[in-house]
Amino acid sequence: MIKNKSFLLFLLFSIFLEKGYAQNTVLDIRFATVNNIDLKLDLYMPDQKSDPYLVVWVHGGAWHSGSKENPPMDLLKKGYALASIDYRTTRIEKFPAQIHDIKAAVRFLRANADKYKFHSDKIFLWGSSAGGHLVALAGVTNDINNLEGKVGDHLEVSSAVQGIIDFYGPTDLSTIMAQSTPHGIEVRGPALELMFGKSLDKCVEELKVASPVNYISTDDPPLFICHGDQDIQVPINQSIELLGRYQVAHLPVEIEYVYGAGHGGKQFNDPTLINKVNDFLKNIISAK
Repeated sequence: MIKNKSFLLFLLFSIFLEKGYAQNTVLDIRFATVNNIDLKLDLYMPDQKSDPYLVVWVHGGAWHSGSKENPPMDLLKKGYALASIDYRTTRIEKFPAQIHDIKAAVRFLRANADKYKFHSDKIFLWGSSAGGHLVALAGVTNDINNLEGKVGDHLEVSSAVQGIIDFYGPTDLSTIMAQSTPHGIEVRGPALELMFGKSLDKCVEELKVASPVNYISTDDPPLFICHGDQDIQVPINQSIELLGRYQVAHLPVEIEYVYGAGHGGKQFNDPTLINKVNDFLKNIISAK
């Protein structure tokens, strides 16, 4: 039995090494506690690179599901540190708790950058689907008091990020239902009602408050958008709306349409696409 256990540990270690993060991974770091709930993150550091820049991954799951487990490792392999965070889902706490938790994670990571040895001056958010919505909203609402929250022990530290990577996230919750396919309506309607704790016809103001398109200002960080043109769950018009708001404000923005792709899938891990994301980040890093 001992030999079998040792072999299993060796096998897992070998798999982790092959992926490039085994020796530099710290799991379940507590970044805040809210109402007796510990909020945790997993930190993956690239091998053989000192002081990398940090990308914070925010998972999807219609705001009510998902976890920090199994984040995409594409940017870790490019030499970035990756923090995959948990947040209170809407089954635990209604909006805007999710944004409060993300901002608390950014503050914690920035405050502990020297300890974990990554850059603190430029931190990036990356998310997909509901996670894409949350990173967009968190990224464009710096110093908005009702969305900043008071979660965590580093309230004096900035939660501002210097770049946003939004993969097929909702951006205008006031228009998403009218744009949606029947499947999208079936998925999105109950998710939004759970998010706010009441029927959609009573959520007019809440939908506005939770929509990234309503916060665009000239000091917002650069944005990279990616969306499949066959997405039947989150309408591609959601990404186009956010793109348009950025363009009107003359802010740096890029969009990649993944032709033939639906809501997620292997096409979003395509090396050519990831290289474009990497170029986007390197442009921000190199800018003064």
